[in-house]
Amino acid sequence: MAKRKRLTPARADFQSSGTPDITPETKSMFPPVQSAPPIAQVAGDTALQAAVDDLSAEIRTARAEGRLVQQIPLMAIEEAHLVRDRIAVDGEEMSALVESIRARGQQTPIELVQLAEDRFGLISGWRRLTALKALHAETGEDRFATVQALLRRPESASDAYLAMVEENEIRVGLSYYERARIAARAAEQGVYPDEASALRGLFASVSRAKRSKIGSFITIYHALDDHLRFAAAIPERLGLSLSKALKGDPALGVRIARELNKAQPDTAEAEAALLSGLSRAGPGGEQAQEPPTPEKETIGPFTLTWSASGETVMLTGMSDTLQKRLKIWLAEQV
Repeated sequence: MAKRKRLTPARADFQSSGTPDITPETKSMFPPVQSAPPIAQVAGDTALQAAVDDLSAEIRTARAEGRLVQQIPLMAIEEAHLVRDRIAVDGEEMSALVESIRARGQQTPIELVQLAEDRFGLISGWRRLTALKALHAETGEDRFATVQALLRRPESASDAYLAMVEENEIRVGLSYYERARIAARAAEQGVYPDEASALRGLFASVSRAKRSKIGSFITIYHALDDHLRFAAAIPERLGLSLSKALKGDPALGVRIARELNKAQPDTAEAEAALLSGLSRAGPGGEQAQEPPTPEKETIGPFTLTWSASGETVMLTGMSDTLQKRLKIWLAEQV
């Protein structure tokens, strides 16, 4: 009978130094990566370069068309590139804008035109630019040293002026005097052939009646611009009456300028009161008197209205018969 072979426990030194350590090679675990054929590599590189070129072209186009917001140093901007339309800024509004930019940063870009490689002219956004300059002067922080801007390419100077006016009309509104002043200055600088063309070009969207009122304030600009301290605060009604008075009396502007220089009003209300009084003055400077109210007298069904001088009388309520009798009586008095 055959003997069975007995199984023994595994030896602890089964893989000792006497036995070679057989470890699978890494190469056998991961098959080699097959390199792409040369034509595929060339095609991939070409597609990548084409995408980069397209992106670069889009950025150049956006910059040229004024769709790309850029960071421009404050010192590179010329504020006086255009005659500004706003001549007065409300202190509270400017303080609010400064604090808003301090807390949240600039939210809306300004508009610039490139004058040279590193010089830019301001078209619109004067208030934001002024606020950033104030913040940079106060804090010295780099985040206030540049302004977000869109570079525009206006076809003409009139387009640049129109962009400035439209931006301010939408955001804060312009006074009648400020509208008149920018129209007159644009004509003076040759942007428009005359003031009438400037009014039509800059304020084409307003009604003809409103454009006519703006034109009336141009008379005040020519006569008193250098002497007014609160011109933007002149109310519409006062401005129209003052314009009419200036047209009717060529010497009135000189008299008003003299009185303004003498009085030096320190508030808009004081200046308006002075203008109101002087605009009603007669040619010699004396205060014009209001015409006396005609006197009326009622006799039965008749009403007699006497002129201030007493030389004219108007009689109403007369019948045809009474008119004939009155004519006969008047004829007998001659």
